[in-house]
Amino acid sequence: MLIDTHGRIATDLRVSLTDRCNLRCTYCMPEEGLRWLPKPELLTDDEIVRLVSIAVSELGITEVRFTGGEPLLRPGLVSIVERCAALAPRPDLSLTTNGIGLARTTEALRTAGLDRVNVSLDTLRPEVFRTLTRRDRHHDVVSGLTAARDAGLVPVKVNSVLMRGINDDEAPHLLDWALEHDYELRFIEQMPLDAQHGWQRGHMVTAAEILEKLRARYALTPEVSSLRGSAPAERWLVDGGPARVGVIASVTRPFCRDCDRTRLTADGQVRDCLFAREESDLRTALRSGASDQDIAERWRAAMWGKKAGSGLDDPSFLQPRRPMSAIGG
Repeated sequence: MLIDTHGRIATDLRVSLTDRCNLRCTYCMPEEGLRWLPKPELLTDDEIVRLVSIAVSELGITEVRFTGGEPLLRPGLVSIVERCAALAPRPDLSLTTNGIGLARTTEALRTAGLDRVNVSLDTLRPEVFRTLTRRDRHHDVVSGLTAARDAGLVPVKVNSVLMRGINDDEAPHLLDWALEHDYELRFIEQMPLDAQHGWQRGHMVTAAEILEKLRARYALTPEVSSLRGSAPAERWLVDGGPARVGVIASVTRPFCRDCDRTRLTADGQVRDCLFAREESDLRTALRSGASDQDIAERWRAAMWGKKAGSGLDDPSFLQPRRPMSAIGG
């Protein structure tokens, strides 16, 4: 198992397939983009599948989520999904994407064995989408969502970040739309993971503000109980259910105590926390001929020292050196 000194066991693996992205979201990276990882530093398809296999067979991982950057930009994505779906025991396989290109790849991904998708969409207004992402691709994202739902990659989850003064008035409208199209909407508090390091707590739209806006239109009932365990989203039944809405309040209501995640970057580094400033190198061991057992032991050691929390409320908190696009969601 991947256990730490606080008794938490990691069963959920987030695998970043690339640090590249075809959007330039203002809360993630500058307009000119970033310096991408050189290709020789990226894990190959075979290396990714081997590490996922070790995680599943040796370390007790049951869920694998492919992220980026934008994972649809990875040429071998469909093959990676297919090979991971063939592992025993078979992990639950999902994908977090901005949705651009999803319409043309959904069928191939479903056939390969992908179970679910999470698609990022922060606004229903194309002009606001252009402002937030610096790209005119709103229609492509909406088309990708439709294709995923029609292909049966359900529940299709939509991730939305509200930005003060830009789209913070859209919370109830986004929920209206999600209910109409049978998507499960999750609002995410903006986190200090931007490449520019311009995040300010006072500019963040909080979970409490989001819920206040939603309750002005809907009756929200906590699902089962107010305890979310290791799930990042607190979920509410909308008008008695069965439809649900979630809020991921990583900043104001963190879930560190029950975190069950381990992360693998596109260049083969293990991260024990989204906000960690240290990483553990598996790529070098992989390319030096290390056995599966040796790699598994290195992974265990990397997770053993995981801190109790993210440290966001500590006055000495420093953002990770890598931005979200290079870490993976």
